[in-house]
Amino acid sequence: MPKRNRFKFPIALLTALFAFVFLANDTHAEVEVENGGAKFGVIKGVVRDNSGDPISNATVAVFQLGTSNLLKQVTATSSGKFFAKILPGTYTILAVAQGFNPVTLNKVTVGRSSELVYGFKLEPSGRGNTLPEKRADRNSSKWRIRAASRRSIYQNSEGDLPVDVDSQEDQNAALDPENAEQQIGIAEDEEKRTRKGQTIVETYVSNVGNDTYAALNFATVRPVGDNAQLMFAGQIGEGANAPKRFETSLSFNKGKNHRLNIKGSIANLGNFQNNGQNELLGQASFQALDQWKVREGVIVVLGLDYSRFLGAGNDSSISPRLGLQFDVDSKTRVRAAYTTQTEPRTWQRVIDLENTQVLFREPVAIEDIAVKDDKPLMNKNRRLEFGIERILDQRSSIEANVFFDAVIGRGVGLTNLPFDGIGRDQIGDLVGSQHGKAEGVRVVYSRRLNGTFNASAGYSFGNGQKLSENVISDPSNAFEKAIFQTFFGQVSADFKSGTSVRTIYRLSPNATVFAIDPFEGRLAIYDPGLSVMVTQDLPNWGLPIDAEAVLDAKNLLDIRNGLEMQEGTLLLNSQRRIFRGGILVRF
Repeated sequence: MPKRNRFKFPIALLTALFAFVFLANDTHAEVEVENGGAKFGVIKGVVRDNSGDPISNATVAVFQLGTSNLLKQVTATSSGKFFAKILPGTYTILAVAQGFNPVTLNKVTVGRSSELVYGFKLEPSGRGNTLPEKRADRNSSKWRIRAASRRSIYQNSEGDLPVDVDSQEDQNAALDPENAEQQIGIAEDEEKRTRKGQTIVETYVSNVGNDTYAALNFATVRPVGDNAQLMFAGQIGEGANAPKRFETSLSFNKGKNHRLNIKGSIANLGNFQNNGQNELLGQASFQALDQWKVREGVIVVLGLDYSRFLGAGNDSSISPRLGLQFDVDSKTRVRAAYTTQTEPRTWQRVIDLENTQVLFREPVAIEDIAVKDDKPLMNKNRRLEFGIERILDQRSSIEANVFFDAVIGRGVGLTNLPFDGIGRDQIGDLVGSQHGKAEGVRVVYSRRLNGTFNASAGYSFGNGQKLSENVISDPSNAFEKAIFQTFFGQVSADFKSGTSVRTIYRLSPNATVFAIDPFEGRLAIYDPGLSVMVTQDLPNWGLPIDAEAVLDAKNLLDIRNGLEMQEGTLLLNSQRRIFRGGILVRF
């Protein structure tokens, strides 16, 4: 009982902090006005191309009328929808997307009791006149620091197109090079007074193996003062496999060339059996990062990661986090990074929230924690990588990386299925300990096929590890060196009906076990086989919200890497089929 009380104070402190902050030209657009009872005015709608297809990741910006002061900037969802709350007044609204000419609405009046709904139609830009090529202020320190704050230089999110294609600040700056730093940069005082933050809440039901649980994900971002923002997020649920995690982060600009981020989290990993008794095992993590613009086109990341077990264990990990990014030209970027991973997961969902991103991830399974001298060991995985990204044209890009991994004490949960018995009493579980080195090369190609479909494919090969046939007799030496090859293909579609479909197919050798996935940072799902995610926009019934239904099926074919031996079959516990359905609300 005393060990359980060790979690009450950190959780209470994070909850109290959350409560304090939360309470604390010619245009081609159609518009209609809906009545609403919101305290602030609402501007929302859909951005489409000239054929009527939605444009994902378009940017909609709100400026003070007659000036270049940016008051609000939001990114459209995968179905082209955008949503922004703003104080009543008269504004200029601009919609822009990569590869399209911008559209501007002048003298838009937002009332306290009105909700404006716009349907922007963007025309494709001419050949040789794409926004990445027109970037007059690509080396602007202001937009560069903001871009770096949302996407780390050592990680892209969910396979999005890298370099120019993802940079929303870049797109807006190209519209008016002379006023670029005024339009896109560190927010003005008026923007800070107007921006009230954003909140998302997602409730869902998940089925993992024979266990079904209900859970809740939530996150909120609030401005703090004139130059900072505070984010608080959590994952809670009932059940052995349900996530229980809280996270808070503070990010702020230090001068023109530094973006600082401080993040802390605490998680309940489950009950750990020690000498026949169940003890609560938790993990507290802390991270500090400084993204520093050394000079034009060069960014350096300096940081520190620290994690420690709570309750049943006291193992800890501390490691630097280093990164270097160099823009050779407007289409080529070179990167190098040294990172740490102490919480390996097979899937995560990245959600854009104001000027930051929130990662909702699967919980760490207690079965995947290595044990030494009856004490749990923390994963201490390190990766050193070097890469280059290149935009080929306005629709496609390619990335190549070389990586070197070091693995210390990673636990891998395994299920033993003997051939001589099919009863439940014949099934046993064990934990293998993975340690050693791995190195390899990966290549990822991404292409926007049209306004509806996007596709990407990746291939990686190198020296890694696979399950050893001696794993049952000696779990401490459960792995041996091996050459690996792995491939993924991903296709996503965004339809006019508000439906978004993403499919990922993964193929890799059956016995291969990756401590750090070769495509880490490029995918949201690392399971083998086929995974499908479908989202459907929902009506808001006159409320100032943006809602969507989510249906998620991971490892749909229930393919699990493993090893067949004379005694039976070993399967990885972390790759079980998962079904998840829920509703996400943004306000």
